[in-house]
Amino acid sequence: MTSPARSTAEIIPVLDLMRGRVVRGIAGQRESYQPITSRLADSSDPLQIADAFASQLGLDRIYLADLDAIENNQPAWNEIERLTGAGHRLMVDAGLRDVDRARDLVERGVETVVAGLETVPGPELVRELVQAVGNETLVFSLDLKQGVPMAHPGDWSESTPVEIADSVIDAGVVRLIVLDLAGVGTGSGPPTLELCRRIRSRHGGIELITGGGIRGPQDISDATRAGADAVLVASALHDGSLLPD
Repeated sequence: MTSPARSTAEIIPVLDLMRGRVVRGIAGQRESYQPITSRLADSSDPLQIADAFASQLGLDRIYLADLDAIENNQPAWNEIERLTGAGHRLMVDAGLRDVDRARDLVERGVETVVAGLETVPGPELVRELVQAVGNETLVFSLDLKQGVPMAHPGDWSESTPVEIADSVIDAGVVRLIVLDLAGVGTGSGPPTLELCRRIRSRHGGIELITGGGIRGPQDISDATRAGADAVLVASALHDGSLLPD
């Protein structure tokens, strides 16, 4: 999949969903996440926040991290169906551990299924997922924390982020997220740009998405120059420090 040339990376707003509410993610410390306070809506209801992304900011593609599914294997099916039923284009990480859940997401109207390194047990399942839902529907998330891959020990023989990226692209992945949870919600700038440059230099035709720590327009420009086609953003939208054109 070769992405069209972009003058600047697309902004994809993020919903971190926990117990039915949108929460503010900070550095991957999920035990301390609290319902979001946002300039966009006087609510932490996911549908109201998603509607605000679309109506106020013109952002029609949304990344949803279903934290109950990722951590406890309990997908928020009702909320996912509310959002797709309202016409929102969702990219959902629902803690994939098998092909059946990927198919369930597609059946519920999810546009893009996220296979996250944190929960996917090895590259063989990635290959099966590509075959099951197609490489245009699947995106692999290279989940890091302080630069270290969040893979379960023994699941991946590949040890470095670049080796993991190479292995999933070899398995048929053409859409890749590079996300370091240590940067999420910190406003310290995206920590993944050098890695994005390295992956882009090796795989020019993939769609490359990054995020975490985005503060404002300069970070979007920097991500674009690093080879990103799109950037995941949450806090900077809720705080008003980043206003899309």
